[in-house]
Amino acid sequence: MKTAFLFAGQGSQHPGMGADLYEKYHEFRRVFDLLTDEEKEAAFNGSAEALSDTRITQPVMVAMELGIAEILSGLGIRADVAAGLSLGEYSALAYSGVFTFEEAVNIVRIRGRAMAEASKGIDCGMAAVLGLSPEDVIECCEKASRDTGSMAEAVNFNCPGQIVVSGEAEAVTRACEIAKEAGAKRTMPLPVSGPFHTGFMEPASKVLAEVFAETEFGKPEIPVITNVMGKTLEEGEDIAANLVRQVKSPVLFQSSLENMEKDGTDVFVEIGPGKALSGFVRKTCAKGVKIFNVETAEDIENLVEKLKEIR
Repeated sequence: MKTAFLFAGQGSQHPGMGADLYEKYHEFRRVFDLLTDEEKEAAFNGSAEALSDTRITQPVMVAMELGIAEILSGLGIRADVAAGLSLGEYSALAYSGVFTFEEAVNIVRIRGRAMAEASKGIDCGMAAVLGLSPEDVIECCEKASRDTGSMAEAVNFNCPGQIVVSGEAEAVTRACEIAKEAGAKRTMPLPVSGPFHTGFMEPASKVLAEVFAETEFGKPEIPVITNVMGKTLEEGEDIAANLVRQVKSPVLFQSSLENMEKDGTDVFVEIGPGKALSGFVRKTCAKGVKIFNVETAEDIENLVEKLKEIR
């Protein structure tokens, strides 16, 4: 049995997340207390709008995910390989030992601010397009950009039939209209506050480059599948350069899952709020793989019992 931890990205956050874990597990509290009082208040008691501010979302999500990973480690549940969707890649890298948990929270706090700054003045949008091929969605974005004189790009290749487009709101809306005309099953707006993974994030990538120039990277203790490449970094490949590219480049999550399965991964544990990544696994991997998601104390108890049954 080979186990992957999949760390959730932005868009799945919701008020109240992590509150039961904070109350029950000292391992979770130790990590979650790396957050500021403002960030914790937003997680436990804030509005959905406040929590979707990327400056708040990013440190809160990473702290929650690493807190859950610490609980699982204390219960003897460890991953053989890790990956994360966009922001979740930082959780995966910290879990693998590339960053300390404190470094990870601090870095994504800077990342969130830099991405918010890069988004200023841009009427932006993101949406998931269901039921079209990657080539079709790319074509829809190109046509929408021409029609509107603004920009939309295909940025998250999540699983067969689900691709996220990002950019300026007018172009994203038009891309969704064109996608429906081309036969898309549906389109879904996503609750984010910037045109993430597009060329608009170039200023944020420069900020990250400066941060990483002062950061000492550890060697990964387990393989981490990267968003930009959809596979593990090879010996000698630069983690910092990969993360600088990641903020402004498409996320190849379907390829990541396919490569993990090809390498023998048969148990996938989604860590963080929501079940989006579990859905991507179901649509990408063979039916025989085991899929779990962990967000609450009850989820952790269920995971322990289910793993006992299959081990």
